[in-house]
Amino acid sequence: MLAKRIIPCLDVRNGRVVKGTNFEGLRDMADPVEMARFYNESGADELVFYDITASAEGRGLFTDILRRVASKVFIPLTVGGGIRTLDDFDRVLKCGADKVSVNSGAIADPSIIHAAAKKYGDQCVVLSMDVKRVDGQFRLFAKGGREDTGIDAMEWAVRGVGGGAGEIVLNSIDTDGVKNGFDLEMLDTLAALVNVPIVASGGAGNMEHFAELFACPGMDAGLAASIFHTKQVDIHDLKQFLRSKGVEIRM
Repeated sequence: MLAKRIIPCLDVRNGRVVKGTNFEGLRDMADPVEMARFYNESGADELVFYDITASAEGRGLFTDILRRVASKVFIPLTVGGGIRTLDDFDRVLKCGADKVSVNSGAIADPSIIHAAAKKYGDQCVVLSMDVKRVDGQFRLFAKGGREDTGIDAMEWAVRGVGGGAGEIVLNSIDTDGVKNGFDLEMLDTLAALVNVPIVASGGAGNMEHFAELFACPGMDAGLAASIFHTKQVDIHDLKQFLRSKGVEIRM
């Protein structure tokens, strides 16, 4: 059995790590470079770096900050925000990313998934999905959760994996920052449809929520931000807790 992964996430805006609730009310948290160093030393399995306003502002990702973050981490680094072309993939990978996360760019041009997978390999292409319930449907949102695309999120996931995405990050807008637990209903629905690793994002509030997540078939990783940033949950302690619950985890 593959070990489950614990992944902190740096949502970066204007060069600072921020965090909100349900993708709104963003507040300043920390310097991304210092935070990256902290997570590299605290036992995180991977790190995610999102330039959260790049797509909405129609610009490229801030590569200067990314280079500084990448220089501090020796764990796999996934980077997203404003990824629209193969040149964007190339630029981010050259800055030190191991995997590239694509969201709004793939919605605008789905062929980017196949093209990137062909050039860099499936393992490099992460399909990030911001999903919210609308009229009883799991709906895909774009531009940092600001825009309802009208697309059925589960159909989009199947299409993305078919195109070559090697991993999916499912961000539940409904549970983001609420700290009442991961969106297990949404995640179970996705797991029944795809056969690639799934990273669950949105809703973690305590250690038990991770145990509940990994009790679900098909969940490969748990991603969280504020509970790690504020040291409400220590990653090493979390891993010890999960191991005590019988979860295969890398210490």
